[in-house]
Amino acid sequence: MNVVTTRAPRRRSTHVARPASIVDVALLNGALDGVAASEKNPEARRKQVLEVLREYWKQGRAEIAHRLETGTSGGPQSTHETTFLVDNLVQAIYRFATTHAYPLTNPTTGELFCIVATGGYGRGEMAPESDVDLLFLLPYKRTSSIEQVVEFILYLLWDLGPKVGHAVRTVEECLKQARKDLTISTALLEARYIAGHQPLFTELRKRYDKEIMQGGAANFIRDKLLERDERHQRFGDSRYVLEPNIKEAKGGLRDLHTLFWIAKFTYRADNGAALVEKGVFTPEESQRFEKAADFLWTVRCQLHALTGRAEDRLTFDVQKTIADRLHYTDHAGTQGVERFMKHYFLIAKDVGDLTRVLCAHLESETKRAPRLSLLRRSAAQSEIDGFANEGGRLSVRNDRHFKDEPRDMIRLFWIMHRDRLDIHPTALRLISRDLKNIGNKVRNDPEANRWFVDILTSEQNPMPTLRAMNEAGVLGRFIPDFGRVVAQMQYDMYHCYTVDEHTLIAVSNVHDIEKGSVKDELPLATKLFEHIREDKPSRRALYAAMFLHDIAKGRGGDHSILGARVARKICPRWGFTPEETETVAWLVRWHLAMSDAALKRDLEDPKTIADMATLVRSPQRLRLLLILTACDIRAVGPGRWNAWKATLLRQMFNQTNDYLTGNLSQETTDRRVASVQAEAAELLLAEKGDSPWTNEQIEKFKALGYPGYWLSFPARTLAQQAGLIRKAERSGERLAVDVEVHQRRGVSTVTVYTQDHAGLFNRLAGAIAASGASIVDARIFTFTNGMALDVFTIQDVQGEAPDGPQILSRLPEIIEKTLEGRLRIDTELAKRRQAMRSKSRLFATEPRVLIDNTASKNFTVIEVNGRDRIGLLYELTRALTRLNIQIGTAKIGTWGTNVVDVFYVRDVFGMKIAHEGKLNQVRSALEEVLADPVSETA
Repeated sequence: MNVVTTRAPRRRSTHVARPASIVDVALLNGALDGVAASEKNPEARRKQVLEVLREYWKQGRAEIAHRLETGTSGGPQSTHETTFLVDNLVQAIYRFATTHAYPLTNPTTGELFCIVATGGYGRGEMAPESDVDLLFLLPYKRTSSIEQVVEFILYLLWDLGPKVGHAVRTVEECLKQARKDLTISTALLEARYIAGHQPLFTELRKRYDKEIMQGGAANFIRDKLLERDERHQRFGDSRYVLEPNIKEAKGGLRDLHTLFWIAKFTYRADNGAALVEKGVFTPEESQRFEKAADFLWTVRCQLHALTGRAEDRLTFDVQKTIADRLHYTDHAGTQGVERFMKHYFLIAKDVGDLTRVLCAHLESETKRAPRLSLLRRSAAQSEIDGFANEGGRLSVRNDRHFKDEPRDMIRLFWIMHRDRLDIHPTALRLISRDLKNIGNKVRNDPEANRWFVDILTSEQNPMPTLRAMNEAGVLGRFIPDFGRVVAQMQYDMYHCYTVDEHTLIAVSNVHDIEKGSVKDELPLATKLFEHIREDKPSRRALYAAMFLHDIAKGRGGDHSILGARVARKICPRWGFTPEETETVAWLVRWHLAMSDAALKRDLEDPKTIADMATLVRSPQRLRLLLILTACDIRAVGPGRWNAWKATLLRQMFNQTNDYLTGNLSQETTDRRVASVQAEAAELLLAEKGDSPWTNEQIEKFKALGYPGYWLSFPARTLAQQAGLIRKAERSGERLAVDVEVHQRRGVSTVTVYTQDHAGLFNRLAGAIAASGASIVDARIFTFTNGMALDVFTIQDVQGEAPDGPQILSRLPEIIEKTLEGRLRIDTELAKRRQAMRSKSRLFATEPRVLIDNTASKNFTVIEVNGRDRIGLLYELTRALTRLNIQIGTAKIGTWGTNVVDVFYVRDVFGMKIAHEGKLNQVRSALEEVLADPVSETA
């Protein structure tokens, strides 16, 4: 569909301001001529030429960098300035080579050549560290004189510093290679004359246009879009990863380049303004094109300038600096860096929109068969429920369709989802134009809401359709609260996606569980969904709660509380009953409760389970919360869901479910202790070997532990611990250490049996940290014989079970040396800090110490929040030990760069810490540790 406009926007200027301050060409050539006149020795002359060039290169780059840093030049201007600098240096070197180094008085046609810029350099867009791609264009074949000049030019450029890519070809060779290689064809499309015999370049341009471009658009477009799709797959096929590659990832500069190449190849258009004249873009779309290019080039130039290399990954360690340079400030509960990254993701979305527009125009002009859809299509009908069927893709009959029927923007996606069709880019373009027509009338329309809920709670995966609605901007207009979290990032190293992308992945996780496709990874959630499917209101509530669980993030308050309010406002609009609405709001309000309890509280403490049971009140809500929690964690990013978290959540669910069904009474607890003791005894008696267990030995072992010990482990583990204890007592050893790898759970366990004494846990925590492992859980038991059995659950830095000799084989020795005072933990940890670099210093984390005397019946619970660092647990426990605080249980959690460590503690008399003065002492000591900059050498 052609769009007629009376005025096209102005083309972006490539003018370079104050060019002489970047490089004064006359002075540069004069300096090089002076070297030629004063120095006749070729080698000495070349060295002096290189010194002159280096000085001009250094001064020019410094001026460009200064302009960029101070904001005198934006990204696009900076790319033109760098191109200007390189052009003049290449021209000066060519002039010197052909005038002074290897002059030819009367060169033949075969001795003439020219230098052509290709790639980004040819396009005139160079970031500070971009490659210099040169084509040395020959008339026929290479001659010795040409080879001398080419080598002279290349060696000077290589010695000068920039990374230079080059090719030496005749016109015929260029065209032959272009026919076979898409990359070469694209490079020639951007070719630009630099120096030398210009008629050669003119011949190349004419022949390329006639032999490659004419009649070849369809193949070029097809190959370029296939190349783009393959590149997207390599870089994760998502615009919304939090450390994006701004050049190669979806929505980045390379996608804009693809648009540029297709436009130039097909329409001979060099920019968005030219595409307006051709009727491809509207003026508004052209402005979006230029705006996207300006922003992405600005970011890329800043990135190169900051890192000093051709870096295209926008990593956490540069995001904040670039945000500051571009004057993004903190605002309304959102950090400046988060606002900067949101702008980036919205620009990336714009790039996708413009791609669809261009593809729609190409199809409307060439009448080609569609090739972009990844979904099943049906071309049997010419019309589907009032929408046009263009080759199996939904479109509209006229461009007023969505103006006249704005709610059809929702119905279009409903039909897309129902029939598994794709939407034609022309329809998406019209949606983009008419989005403003989705107002309160559409939002409150019962049919429009029914269509949306049908999509969200469909038997088939709703994520592709929801993502398409989000890409088109429909989701954010129809549900403005969702629009507030579109492209919203969280500046930390735990979350891997923007809030909207995380939400859609979480919804997809619910569908995967329902269909049983992840039953090996999530067996409990898959089993529980059988109960959910039988209860349709619960199923609807679960999908709705998953969609809404993070909808209030970034508002400056508790997003769970604020999100519940949003749920109570939206669900009635969706046609939910009051009971369904209350379930959704409750799930949103408490969607973090189960993970908090499982990962931060002692699951063997009866009050932990009682509190969870009081919160959920019913087995069905418990099932819903378990599934919601698993889906939420799994959607945070790769590796965030692991076997250890699954184990804790399963234990949390099972014990809470037992409580709700009356299976956790004191009498039941006594029976459970007796049962596990009997099972462990049976395993011990069944052991084969030279020294079988006797009933007397088993009774002695049973007398060692208090009830909490017996309920903390399965019978098999208790039997293993019994063997460790008996072996230590028979040999008279004061220390026994056992290490076991649990690959399925993603952890290893370290069991230490030794004499109990003050500070034992602190020393053991330091020893494990010195070994390179991380503690994720710790259980501390004092036996009736005065000995201690401490069990640590550990992981490696990748969050997996340590199973290599670098950790496991060293642990017993390190523990022994530590307890005997032969190893200085502070020294070992300092070595590890020097050997490791951490990004944690980039993220501001407000240290907090929360003390709760109501969470446990017998212990004071201390929760410590702060920035992670090597040896932090060791330092925290040392502070507690110095205050004569006894640690009963520890739950250690790491969330990206943040830690949440929870300690169940008692005073020296074995009581809760009740005295306010003592509590203040504890709080102050731990806050001092959290503020300690000891780790910042990392």
